[in-house]
Amino acid sequence: MKLFTLTSVLFVITATPVMADTLVAARTIRSQTVLSSADFVIATGDTLGSLTQISDIQGLEARVTLYAGRPVRPGDVGPAAVINRNQVVPLVFNANGLVITTEGRALDRAAPGEYVRIMNLSSRTTVSGRAMPNGTVLIQY
Repeated sequence: MKLFTLTSVLFVITATPVMADTLVAARTIRSQTVLSSADFVIATGDTLGSLTQISDIQGLEARVTLYAGRPVRPGDVGPAAVINRNQVVPLVFNANGLVITTEGRALDRAAPGEYVRIMNLSSRTTVSGRAMPNGTVLIQY
């Protein structure tokens, strides 16, 4: 009899919905805005796939417009861009010990580690490279 009661209690405990904390925007935040803890509040609610901690978003950038009171999902935020569109950036070509440095104009925005298209200002050709944390673009072949 006790085993049946214990099983019933475990079933009731696991069957009840769990209310989790959800990270929501405190105000409407435009895309490309660097985020801080003052931009968000924790709301009680059950939203699957949303962020739950304010520390998860500090220093990141909004990839889309975040509306006040709506949950924030991982795809809505990302690393802050170090390269902006139309910015003149150093291009570094590195292959087999040969290093060539020139300047190019960014055709897109990019965060560190992302690929970005760059127009070489000397030859006017378009190349792709990886954005580095210091704002340079590394071209490797």
